[in-house]
Amino acid sequence: MPALPKIPIIEDLTKGPIPPGSNVLIEFDPACQWYNASTTIAAGWLRSGGKVSYLAEAQPPDEVRERLRMLGLEPEGLEKADRLWITDAFTAGVTGQKSKERFVFESLKVSDLSIWMGKEVSNEPPAPEFLNIQDNVSTLDRFNEEKNWVEFVLSRSLPTAKRRLLKNLIGIIAGIHSALVYKRLEAAVDGIIDFKLEDRNNETVNLIRIRSMKNVGFDSKWRVLKMAENFELAFEK
Repeated sequence: MPALPKIPIIEDLTKGPIPPGSNVLIEFDPACQWYNASTTIAAGWLRSGGKVSYLAEAQPPDEVRERLRMLGLEPEGLEKADRLWITDAFTAGVTGQKSKERFVFESLKVSDLSIWMGKEVSNEPPAPEFLNIQDNVSTLDRFNEEKNWVEFVLSRSLPTAKRRLLKNLIGIIAGIHSALVYKRLEAAVDGIIDFKLEDRNNETVNLIRIRSMKNVGFDSKWRVLKMAENFELAFEK
């Protein structure tokens, strides 16, 4: 297998590459810069020759494209070349309208999603060159009982990423679900990363740390993230 790209920000804090097939849970404060961090990560992976599957659950796909453009990429060209796949899980869930996107979830009910995954994903081959980003799996809580959507993630989403050798980043809002949700997901994933806001010296700072990583060594200290004018995130120097 050829060398895979480095996951920006995250693999700057590990002592080696995160293995393909790893599921990493991103627990983020609601007002932090996780969404901009996610597109920073996607852009860096794409610049290094990899492919990105971005599941837009909490934001319109065009907002993802616009941020990628601000980071110097041409998302439409990357989509035509099958190097960038943006799946619209936002339109049906938030607006109730029909999406015009190439890849779309028409329902966020886990009964429908399970059928879709069984048909569309079950026979797809390994794809270690893909970085999969789910921007906010907490959106499933709006349409499903807590136990049901967590079971869907555990029985469908995580095993699919592992079988297909994807590096899978799963965003979830911190502190809004029951303790059972976090404990069950944390027990099933290969790593846990925290994004949070903190007040320091009369300003708000964005922080990241790796809380846990099963298959690679890591730096667990909190690190400050700074945002550039184009909304790119990088470590404070």
